[in-house]
Amino acid sequence: MVDVMLVLLIVFMVAAPLLTVGVPVNLPKTGAQALRGDEEPLAISINADGQVFLQETQIERGMLVPRLKAIAGEGYDQRIYVRGDKSVNYGLVANVVSEISAAGFARVALVTEKAGSPK
Repeated sequence: MVDVMLVLLIVFMVAAPLLTVGVPVNLPKTGAQALRGDEEPLAISINADGQVFLQETQIERGMLVPRLKAIAGEGYDQRIYVRGDKSVNYGLVANVVSEISAAGFARVALVTEKAGSPK
């Protein structure tokens, strides 16, 4: 019984990070190292069609900053990850990051896949 529980614990520990963001985005590959952190970041995804998602919910670009401010309340010190599909216009990703930074969120990071890693 204990063995079964330990196996299930390991399976859930491995599977949980894969379930954090469900928007399918084909990320560009880079040689950057992974960021370390214990807190759960907010994820903003931009798919190949240019649609913007906050976590897994599609959102209009004009509503992104007000939603982030509503989540933050007085301040949000956790990291915000921006995941942009590699086929989307770079200017769109840059504008989204710029809007988030201009709103006062200082810990904004772009997410990529490590070069040579399987999809």
